[in-house]
This record gives sequence, structure tokens and C-alpha cells, in this order.
Amino acid sequence: MNQPSSWRPLARLDHPREMVRHFTPNWFATTMGTGVLALAVAALPFSLPGQESVAETLWGLAVGLFAISSLIYAARWLLFFDGARRILTDPVVSMFLGCIPMGLATVLNGLLRFGPAHWGEATVVAVAMPLWILDAGLALACGVLVPFLMFTRQSHAIERMTAVWLLPVVAAEVAAVSGGSLAPHLVEPSAQLAVLIASYTLWACSVPLALSVLGILLLRLVVYKLPPASMAASSWLALGPIATGALGLMVLGEAAPAILAANGLGAQGEAARGLGLIGGILLWGNGLWWAGIATLINLRHLRDGLLPFNLGWWGYIFPLGVYALVTLRLAAWLPIPALSWFGILLVGGLVFAWAMVAIRTTLGVWRGDLFSAPCLASD
Repeated sequence: MNQPSSWRPLARLDHPREMVRHFTPNWFATTMGTGVLALAVAALPFSLPGQESVAETLWGLAVGLFAISSLIYAARWLLFFDGARRILTDPVVSMFLGCIPMGLATVLNGLLRFGPAHWGEATVVAVAMPLWILDAGLALACGVLVPFLMFTRQSHAIERMTAVWLLPVVAAEVAAVSGGSLAPHLVEPSAQLAVLIASYTLWACSVPLALSVLGILLLRLVVYKLPPASMAASSWLALGPIATGALGLMVLGEAAPAILAANGLGAQGEAARGLGLIGGILLWGNGLWWAGIATLINLRHLRDGLLPFNLGWWGYIFPLGVYALVTLRLAAWLPIPALSWFGILLVGGLVFAWAMVAIRTTLGVWRGDLFSAPCLASD
């Protein structure tokens, strides 16, 4: 007897190779969301039985997702080159190229957090340093080349704008956070200083530009109202650069005093730490406003019954996860218990959101209905 089509893998696809032909960089958001969840679970201000094992397992899953996504996306370029290169002119899907270095950054951050206990500090640093250089290079490439494509080869309009415009430029500040985490692990003070300064530079290549994009996004929302329901999850992407910018300032501010002092710049190190705290608080507060707006946008679409599931729902996960990490880090810096409780609440919401999106994504992968590249819609 034939199996019902709903029980056959990839039943919605004409052929399994269509999975490869329609594979887009959006899928790297699964690595971003799973990796940030692992870090958030590990950062909770208490220790539960099995907590570290759960966090490490999630990080291992993120590594696997990144490896699988990389292989399939590389296969698309090798087997379906003409279709794959259409992403360069697509005004939406091309933005998701930034998810590739951001996904790699979550893998790298997890390696620095969980790796030393298993493989030793020296081995982890030997792997992490070239990975970070690769990540920083990819992030800068996305942050420069994708906007240049927007200027020259793509068709955009303010009324069609969504927060996905942020994705290519945010990758550099995510790499800056990774650099701030990596620098203290290095042995040579000069190498520490080089990574620290490079990370501040990456932050500067991203955050001011992201804030300017948010200004345009605010104008678009005022003039042209809410994004369509299919893009409702993208409203949470506005929180991403703000939360990551705050986290970057705090991570770099924590690393700066010892590194700068070792290089004869002790006074500047304390200034960097102060900038990390004050700048982190200010951006965290701004993120609270954007989180409120994103919540209201989604509730409005939910009230109208117009919130269809798609791969864009992973846009809920990474911004919320980074904001939870910033909140917990602020709680560690400031004697304000409410911050710890708020951070715990955010992690709880993150766990729920990740589980819901992961389950629906798994079902969509099994059926095959999530494999649809908009840049091939005309075929």
C-alpha cells in the first residue's frame, strides 16, 4: 500500500534536488537562533542540574545546522549556478546573505564558551582565531557589497522596505562581539590589542549604519503603516542591531582594561569600560522601545488572523536572544535584581519561541514546503 504523501519526506517537492535548487541563506538563521539560545541558557544567573549539558547540546545542534546549511548552499552554487546568482538582484533574499557570517559567529562564540573544558584553551584559540578572521571578512563583505548591489542592481522603494535591510550591515557588529570574546584568550598582548581594535572598528562599520536604517524604517512605518503579515516577524529584526550593539560595547568594555593596560594604555581601558556600561544601558533602553513596537505589530496581525508561518519566523529568535544576553550582562554589572528577573523571563520566552519555531520548521522541512526561493518565482 502506498504511503500517504504527508508521511513521505519532501512530499511537496517535485524532486529532492529541488531542496538544493531552492535553498537560500535564510536557512542560516536556524544556526543563529539555536546558537544564541545555547549561550542564553548558559548565561542564566543560576545553575540547574543538566543546564550546561543542555546548553552544549544546543550549541552542537547549531554547529550541525551550520555545517549542513553550508554544504547545501555550496551545492546550490555548484549545481544550479544560474539560479543561485539571481540572489544578487533579488531585493529581499540578498539581504539574508548576512545570516551566513552571523551564523558562523554563534558557532564561534559557543566554541569559546564551551570548548576549553573539552579541548583545552590552546586548541580552542588555534581554531577560533582563523574562524574569527573568516567571520570578520565575510561580515565586512556583506556589509559593503550587499548595500552596493542595492545602490546599483536592485529595485527598492521605501513603501516595500522592511527591517531585513538591516541584515547585511549587522553582521559586522556580531563579529565585533566575537572578537571581544576572543581577545582575552590570546597570549600575546599585541595580538589581543589588534583583535580588540579590529572589533571596535567592526562595531563602527555596523552600528551607526544600522541606526540610520532604523531611522528610515521609522519613517516608512509612519507613512506606509505596518509591513504585510508575511513579513511581520521581520519587525523583531530592528531589535537585533541595537541589542548586539549594546552587547558589543559591554563585551569589548570588559576586555579592554586588561588588554589596553598590557599595551601601556591603562587610562583608556577604564574609559572603554565606562563607555561599555553607559552605552550598553542606552542601547538597551532603546531596544526596549523597539521590542514593544515589534510586539504590538505582531499582536495586531495576530488579532486579524494574518500571521502565516514561514522561515522568516526565525527572525523572532536571534534578536530576542541577544537582548536576553544584554539584559543578563547588565544584571551582572549592576546591583539591580529586577534586571536578573527580566533576563530570566526573556530566556523563558526565548525557549518557548525557539521550540515553537523549531517544531514548525522541522515539519516544513519534512514536507518540503519551506524550500521556496523567491528569486526563482518566475520559473
